[in-house]
Formats: sequence, C-alpha cells, structure tokens
Amino acid sequence: MPATHTPSTQRPSLFLALSRPLCYLIPFDFLTLVYIVSEAIRVLLAAIMKGIVSICCFFSLLVLALAEEEVEDVLSHILRDRSHIDETLRLASEENAAENYHGFKYFDSWGCPIPHLKYIDSWGCPKPLGAAIQKLRKIYHSAIKPMEQAYKYNELRAHEISGGRTLGDGNTDGEITSKPMVLFLGPWSVGKSSMINYLLGLKDSPYQLYTGAEPTTSEFTVIMHGEKTRSIEGIVMAADSSRSFSPLEKFGQSFLEKLIGIEMPHKLLERVTFVDTPGIIENRKQQERGYPFNDVCQWFIDRADLIFVTFDPTKLDVGLELEMLFRQLKGRESQIRIILNKADNLATQDLMRVYGALFWSLAPLINVTEPPRVYVSSFWPFDYAPDTSRELFKREEISLLEDLNQVIENRMENKIAFIRQHAIRVRIHALLVDRYVQTFKDKMSYFSDPDLVFKEIVDDPDKFFIFKSILAKTNVSKFDLPNREAYQDFFGVNPIGSFKSLSAQCSYSGGCLLDKIEKAITSELPGLLSSINPGKAPPGLSSCEATGCGDKPKNRYRKN
Repeated sequence: MPATHTPSTQRPSLFLALSRPLCYLIPFDFLTLVYIVSEAIRVLLAAIMKGIVSICCFFSLLVLALAEEEVEDVLSHILRDRSHIDETLRLASEENAAENYHGFKYFDSWGCPIPHLKYIDSWGCPKPLGAAIQKLRKIYHSAIKPMEQAYKYNELRAHEISGGRTLGDGNTDGEITSKPMVLFLGPWSVGKSSMINYLLGLKDSPYQLYTGAEPTTSEFTVIMHGEKTRSIEGIVMAADSSRSFSPLEKFGQSFLEKLIGIEMPHKLLERVTFVDTPGIIENRKQQERGYPFNDVCQWFIDRADLIFVTFDPTKLDVGLELEMLFRQLKGRESQIRIILNKADNLATQDLMRVYGALFWSLAPLINVTEPPRVYVSSFWPFDYAPDTSRELFKREEISLLEDLNQVIENRMENKIAFIRQHAIRVRIHALLVDRYVQTFKDKMSYFSDPDLVFKEIVDDPDKFFIFKSILAKTNVSKFDLPNREAYQDFFGVNPIGSFKSLSAQCSYSGGCLLDKIEKAITSELPGLLSSINPGKAPPGLSSCEATGCGDKPKNRYRKN
C-alpha cells in the first residue's frame, strides 16, 4: 500500500511526547515547591508595588500639607489684622473685660457690665439698668400710651408725608428693650455685606453674607445675637412677640419672604443689631420688587440708631431711587454716616477727585448746614492695596468704630430721649385735636350742618387759628407741628364726634391724661435720665419753657 500522511492535527506533539516521560521522572513535591515559590514571588511583587504607591501618596500629602501651610502663611499676611476692632469696641476677653470694668465679669443683653450674678434682676439686666428699663416701660404705658389711644396718634403718623420715628404701631415693649440698630443702605455692590462680614469676622464661616460684583443681596437681613448660629424666616420673626419686628406684617407676605434673620453668638451682637438691605438699582421699578421697598426702608430708618449710607468710587451717580431714599432720611442727619468704601482701589490724587464728586452729587440731597461725617476706607477682611494711604484708611476705620461704640454706650440715654420726643409729639397732636373739637363745638348752631361746618374747619384751619392758637398758648415750635394736610386725611377716617376734649379726659382716681404726659415730659423722663447718668441730664428739661407745657385742663373731679 502506498504510504499515507497523517494530518498535523492528529500527529502527537513532539514536545508532549518528550515531556510525558519527564513528568514521571520529576517528583510531585518539586512541582508543588515551584508553584509555591512563584506565588510567593507574585505576592512579594504586589506588596512592593503597594508600598511604592503608599510612599508616593505619603509624599504627595506631605507636599500638599506644606503647600497649605504656605498658603495660610500667605493669607495671614494678606488678611487684615482685626485686633483694633476688638479694642475699639471693647470686645476683649472676659479677663480683660473684668480688668477694664473693675471686676465686672459678665455682661447683660445690652452689653453692660454685671459685677456679680446677685446684682441681676428678673429681666436679666444689672439692677440699675434693669430698673431703668422697667421704669421707662411704666412711664410709657401709664402716661403716654393712654393719650396715644385716646386721640389715635398712630393713625396720624400713617397720613403724614414726612415720616419720623414713632412708637406704638406694634410691639412697643420690644422696641423699648431692643438693642441699638445699625442700618446699611446704598447702591448695589458697594460693600455693605462685606463690611458686616468684616466687622463680625465672618470670613469663610458658614453664615457669612454672600458678596459679589453683581447685585447679590435681595433680602433684608437682620443679624442679631443668639445662643446658637441659625437662620430665621421672616414670617417667624414677625410672629414672635418677643421681638420688635411684628409691625412688618403690614407690608405683606411678599415682603416677609424677603426678610431673613441670622442669629449667632457674637460679642458685638450682644450690644448691637445689624440690618443689611438690598442694593439700590436705579433702573428697577418699585413694582418689580413685589413689596413697598421705600416704605420698608422708612420703617427701618425710623428705628435705626445709626445709618451707614455706603458708596464706592464707581457708583456716585444719583438717580430717582437714591434721591427718594435721601428724602426719607431728612431729619435724621445726626444718625447718618456716609462711607466711601473701596478707597484703596484708587491713587491718592484720584481719591481726592472722587471725594469731591461725592459731595457734589449729594449736596442737593442733604440740605443741612453741617453735612454728615464721611469715612474713607476699605472695609473688608483683606489687606489694603499697596502704595495707598494705609495709615489714613486705618485712622478712618478706627474713627468709625469709635462712632459706633459711642452709639452703643449711649443706647439707654437715646431710648429715653427718643421716648420723651415721642411724648412731646403725642401731646401736640392731642392739643391740636382738642382745638379742632372746641372750634367745631363753638361754630355749631342749631341749624348748622355738622359736615359742612367741620369740612370748612378742616379745609382751612388757619382761618380758625387752629395751629396758631397752639403756638401761642403752649410755646411749641412751629417746626414740631404736624402737616395740616395730614389732618384732612386723619379726620376723613376718624369722625370728629369720636373724640372727647382734653378737659373730659379726666377721672377722680386717675387724674387727667394731659397732666400725666406733661409730668412724664417735664420731670419723670429727665429724672430717669439723671438716675442712669448723673450729672449729664440736659438743663432746663423740667421747665415748661423748654417743653411748652401751656394751659392745663382742670380736673373737674378734684377740688383746687
């Protein structure tokens, strides 16, 4: 037979043919040893690789830590030293505070020193100051508020064109016991929020106010003291009777959604409350905000103890909204402080030009003999720009802090003075309403139409010497009189028949309302001021020439 070739797939491999006899010749233990050694080598190589990776990670972390330390060192040189803030505002540690205040180790909610816990009264205040607050509340509720209610003074304030600070439109006790309020106003992105962050040291904290080059603040933000850091919705603030923000409900739910409160345990906030406002944008209509922006600003302006109107060198133009704001500030020039912020962005010569341009822009809006104080500096956490007037900016900043500290220290005196001024206005309003009532009764006859008679009196009060008689009999300044037009709206809502004359507002046990309010104006409030600050009570407060006491109604229930 011819030879046939076997296919390669069927032919046995030469290697297998040779290796099979070797498998029987090599012991089994040797093969196991080879396997174990190979596995050990593999594990060792894996461990070496892991070690190399770990060493690389370690060195990487070390490099990052060193870089972080270098960044912190750089930032420590870039960030501004804040020690002068604590020194100027007396926010030292408890040991330093105890030394400065002669052993007073604790401080009340007003920031006043407490010598020892046994000197604290039930209000949580030192007994002298707590007693003064209680007495102030008592004077208001017993002597001033009854006259307010009898002649509906708060409704008159709603109709007046030129608003002013007033009490009684909400939680009066909260306003009497509230801390001083510092209000920040101005155009958008001028550094209002950055200034608050700087004063409170909120840089890189979770509750720092958001800042940016664009308009960032769209809410009214109230920063106040609390036991722990938290945010409070506006509807909660308005509903809380222990706070002084309940009157804000009258501006509607749309505004309350734009109101937010932030509480935090901070030494400065134990003595003062900050209010940050939305920036003024001239090309925006008031209707676009969804709430009466100017009315809300007026409410805060009326209650602010210090008002910081902030500008920066790039936003000195005055539009309609800013002009309206300064009209609202009229009469509050003593509380206004103008701040030219971001001053280190300019060279000295350019800064002088900007300073002059600022006064040129504001001159038509502030029509007073002595303009408000202007502070020129850069209020934010970072250091001043190089080659600028660093010493000047530092002195300006310290001057502003001293101004703020003076408002904080004089808070109780300011409260008493404000309530006394409020009492004088309430008394003038009561005298005017009494004069309207007496004139109406004198002009009425049996055949007269009461509506026509009273309309004639209200439309032309000068014809019947309504205001002139008050000026002649009570020695009241004509600048303290309310607007005549306000009484047209006031009596349009409140009929003249709903008011009694002052002579009828007397009782045998309680006395006359006019006697009580005049006693509060002439003796009780000045005496209270003297008790908390001996030797500094303004002279002449107890004389009728200074307050315009005038004729008093006789108490028909008492025998003279």
